[in-house]
Amino acid sequence: MAERVTFTSGGIRCVGQLYRSTRPRSHCILMCTGFGGTQDTPALTATARDFAAAGYHVLTFDYRSFGHSDGQPRQVVSIEGQLADIAAAIGCARRLDGVDGVVLWGTSLGGGHVVAAGSRDPSVAAVIAQIPFNGFPRRVAGRSAATTLRLLALMGADWLRGKLGLPPHYLRAIAGRGELAVMASDEASRVIAGMTSHTWRNEVAPRGLVEMMRYRPADFAPEVRCPVLVCIGDRDAETPPELSKALADAVPRGEVQTYPVAHFEFYTDDVRPRVVADQIDFLGRVLAP
Repeated sequence: MAERVTFTSGGIRCVGQLYRSTRPRSHCILMCTGFGGTQDTPALTATARDFAAAGYHVLTFDYRSFGHSDGQPRQVVSIEGQLADIAAAIGCARRLDGVDGVVLWGTSLGGGHVVAAGSRDPSVAAVIAQIPFNGFPRRVAGRSAATTLRLLALMGADWLRGKLGLPPHYLRAIAGRGELAVMASDEASRVIAGMTSHTWRNEVAPRGLVEMMRYRPADFAPEVRCPVLVCIGDRDAETPPELSKALADAVPRGEVQTYPVAHFEFYTDDVRPRVVADQIDFLGRVLAP
């Protein structure tokens, strides 16, 4: 059973879940969700249990304004806010009994975050960046120019609402191909259709995308001193392989594992166990005494 933990980030209460290993002492893997993600989604909890079964303590958490964590307005992705939450979660993990060191694991936007966070904290033992965000692609397959312009208009309008202290006009995070959403693909729709979560909501504030347009985790990668594993999907349209590879190339001690799958397939039952097995093998090598 997971144990509920709380910590404070910038005066905001964040809520996490601790999965204990049966080993009395081990590293703690801090798991960071993707864009709009929450810690109770099935793929994340299954991966946390796999890491715990492999002998690691695991801490998951919800970013501010998402899931069980506090913060207003809700469903707003803040890059600096989420990086501050990760730093606070690292501190929480280090204070736990039986923790020898902290490993950062992140997926999608969280995969970019853990590289940036690792650059700021030289005591992080290792980083696993799964299908990491490293900037938006120039062109999104299946998204027309008209839909792109509508999305940009929504982003600008909601960003202005934020500056004026007004509540967000929300946008779907995921929808089918050709629809208006942050990520629009039939593959994404199929994955979320079978997802059970008490906290995940298919909506985000478009204002967060404005900050993401300037966010390139590869800019921070040269400062990461620990070993880094970057897991890439070679059919990934959301975090294209060439951008993820550029992130991996910028890390001094980086390794790459490539899989013949698309972005959301990393969360499916037939792909996820294979990826996690490779990640456990990586940790066994780089954390060995």
